[in-house]
Amino acid sequence: MQIREESRQLEEVVVLVPDMFQDSRGFFSETFRADQFEVLGLPTLFVQDNHSRSVRGVIRGLHFQWEPPMGKLMRVTAGAAFLVAVDIRKGSPTLGQWVGTVATSDNRRCVWAPAGFARGFCALSDLAEIQYKCTGIYNGKAESAIRWNDPAIGISWPKEMEPIVSDKDRSARLLSEWLASPESDNFAYRREPELETSRRN
Repeated sequence: MQIREESRQLEEVVVLVPDMFQDSRGFFSETFRADQFEVLGLPTLFVQDNHSRSVRGVIRGLHFQWEPPMGKLMRVTAGAAFLVAVDIRKGSPTLGQWVGTVATSDNRRCVWAPAGFARGFCALSDLAEIQYKCTGIYNGKAESAIRWNDPAIGISWPKEMEPIVSDKDRSARLLSEWLASPESDNFAYRREPELETSRRN
């Protein structure tokens, strides 16, 4: 079975769709394969799996961790959610830009966003379950968040529902405050040499 790359945005954020075998009994799908991820230039080592359930309108994020750097592969296993990734890399040509994707248990979309991107989601169904694989073990001493409604980012969250946000996420810092902090140096943008070469050619 194949895991297909549907789109790649901001150079680093990748939307994937795994094949599914389905019949009257149910379905089967391979949601991660190291060999196919390697071909796509994506990580093959994930060290932690997380599972979240939220009611309609809940917004979680925009979260990130710098030590160890944590990339996330997110997918919706029940219901529907709007998955978001924001570039917070100092010096990046796409700094502050965001990607949003509606993922459902039916469309099977998975979103990969590496370290250097803040991630979040909004639950679109009465109940939404999001599972995500992480490239780093959780470290509460080296994590932070960007405010979900920072006007400098301007995410177009779904407007048909009243947002439900935790006190912690509501008081998260602005992107400008993050960039002014010494911790932001952990996500300084560095262009890959092979990308530079390919663009010159």
